[in-house]
Amino acid sequence: MSSSSAVPAAKPPIRDALVAAAFRLFLERGYEQTTVDDIVALAGVGRRSFFRYFPSKEDVVFPDHERCLADMTAFLAAGGAEHEPVRRVCDAARLVLRMYAENPAFSVQRYRLTRQVPGLRAYELSVVWRYERALAEYLRSRFAGRPDGTLRADVIAAAVVAAHNNALRSWLRSDGKGDAGAAVDHALGYVQRTFGRSADAPPHPSRGGAVTQAGQPDDVVVLVSRRDAPLWRVVQELETALGRG
Repeated sequence: MSSSSAVPAAKPPIRDALVAAAFRLFLERGYEQTTVDDIVALAGVGRRSFFRYFPSKEDVVFPDHERCLADMTAFLAAGGAEHEPVRRVCDAARLVLRMYAENPAFSVQRYRLTRQVPGLRAYELSVVWRYERALAEYLRSRFAGRPDGTLRADVIAAAVVAAHNNALRSWLRSDGKGDAGAAVDHALGYVQRTFGRSADAPPHPSRGGAVTQAGQPDDVVVLVSRRDAPLWRVVQELETALGRG
């Protein structure tokens, strides 16, 4: 094929070009020293194009969070009564991991940048809070009418976010090496084991100690606990009874 018939490479979408230009300048000059005018000049577009995609310079650092939050909200809304609620919010959190894992190099760059710029760390915390609020609102609807339903919802939502972020940040600190999915699955599995069954079951009305009959996979374990025992204590007693403590 002659050079005259070669098809020119397609230009990246304006949104992607702006993100690429922004991060190139952030790395070369520093975040604070880079202006929106610098970004649009390098991307070859006007200021109006920048603000069509990003309300502020901070938003260009987190270009996919609005989409991910919308996907998470839709995923939770599509859940029915047949879905165990704690597992559902854990699965919703995996959507955030998928967003980071789609482009590990970019995610690691962003992580390093946010560690250097206090304003970006504050912005990131506000984004994390919005994810947590979406999870909590879903759980509140599922636990409505139950004793301490709102408390359970808020505690579990916070635990899901903390577990997910613990694994995610470990992966980012390793420069995106290793299996991020396995690490997040392990962290979220801890949340499911801790809160899944106990959060979805009504409190037992009896008082007293624990009575168990275990040893075979099909054996029944009966746990009798105080009515006013905190949820974490009930889980601890159950794990002890099962030999997992």
